[in-house]
Amino acid sequence: MKIGIIVTLVVLVIVGITFGVIGVGWSNTEIELRNLAEAQQESNKVIYDKVWKVIKQKAQITDKYAKDFKSVYNGMMEKRYSADKGNNPTFKWIKEHNPDFSVEMYKDIADAVEGLRAEFAMVQKRLLDIKKEHDNLRQRFPSSLIVGSRKALDIKIVTSTKTEETFASGKEENVDVF
Repeated sequence: MKIGIIVTLVVLVIVGITFGVIGVGWSNTEIELRNLAEAQQESNKVIYDKVWKVIKQKAQITDKYAKDFKSVYNGMMEKRYSADKGNNPTFKWIKEHNPDFSVEMYKDIADAVEGLRAEFAMVQKRLLDIKKEHDNLRQRFPSSLIVGSRKALDIKIVTSTKTEETFASGKEENVDVF
């Protein structure tokens, strides 16, 4: 009789310790996910800031190039053809090689916009994945017994007013590209 009680107590203690260890693990996982979400939210801010700064600065460089090109080109054409009264300046212009305005800077900006927006979308998705993992831990049995009462993560996903309106209405209007 005494041996049966002792064995039962030992089994209950082992089960209690096991459940306690598992519970501590779930609690630690919840804390890790919460901290990861907060860090990812800050990382998203950094990347968002980078996106706008790179695009803005590349656009400033392109604007400066266009202004400089215009002033050089106009000045060159004015000097070249204003002094040449005897010859037909139109034919001279056709025969000469004139400076080309490079569109590569615009392509560079377009590539930067596309690449940086893709990078930002990826980190936004990562934040949603962290939230999903946290919600699963809080809501699924048996971990919900330990961490189910902890509050959900409050994450901020950056989108546009147009996107919010589209999802609120459930309707998408055609986008006129041109």
